[in-house]
Amino acid sequence: MLQAFCVASAQEAEIVPAPTISSTSTDAKAPCPTDTRCVIVAEVFLNIHSGPGRGYPIVHVAGRDEQIEVLKRRTDWFYVRTSRQIEGWAPRDQILATRETTGELIDIHEPSRSDYTTRRWEGGVFVGRLETASLIAIFGGYGVSDHLTAELTLTGAAGPLAATYAATLGLNHTFAPEWLVSPYVGLGTGIISISPRSTLVQADDRNDQVGYVTAGVRAYLARRFTVRFEYRGNVVFTSRNENEEIDEWKLGFAFFF
Repeated sequence: MLQAFCVASAQEAEIVPAPTISSTSTDAKAPCPTDTRCVIVAEVFLNIHSGPGRGYPIVHVAGRDEQIEVLKRRTDWFYVRTSRQIEGWAPRDQILATRETTGELIDIHEPSRSDYTTRRWEGGVFVGRLETASLIAIFGGYGVSDHLTAELTLTGAAGPLAATYAATLGLNHTFAPEWLVSPYVGLGTGIISISPRSTLVQADDRNDQVGYVTAGVRAYLARRFTVRFEYRGNVVFTSRNENEEIDEWKLGFAFFF
């Protein structure tokens, strides 16, 4: 009976499969797509988050020697896809620790001053003064050439007498885009809306055309960031007998790509 029990126990043990441990180091790596960059995890692991930030949860951990595809970049985060078709975001410091499929250390192009001189798109925010009112503005620009930039600006200002909103489109000329600090001038036109405070006797809203000339300096900070200081002289073409001049001073920060 003891012998029969041992045989039965051995048969039952064969029914339960033992857990398998897969090692990516011995797996054959799939060929890398021709339009995608592939790298190999060189450290013990590589964390993959659900979004481009440390605050997003880790959805997968790629092991050493696993091949991943690098699909795109957003600042210091890279969107990747694993060999198991799991996609997510990996931090720059961990991507820098990977290797090319040839075994060499990965070479990632970092934004530099040379990218600044050949930039095409730029966006940012201004804060400053529109006469006695505090203003905030957002802007976006496209580099027509190394020296000329078309720029769209949306401005809002709140003061003791009126609230002012404007949308303008202009053209800026940068004298020496290759300099670390370079002056620029520009001109443009747009629409301005002035809403006087209700306590005033004449409280009618005004929507007029505005033209402007501007002068300023821009400076390259680091990576993809610049700082700008700008003066803008606005002329509001009113329906009255005389036009109105409005001075504008502002400081801004921009991100180019």
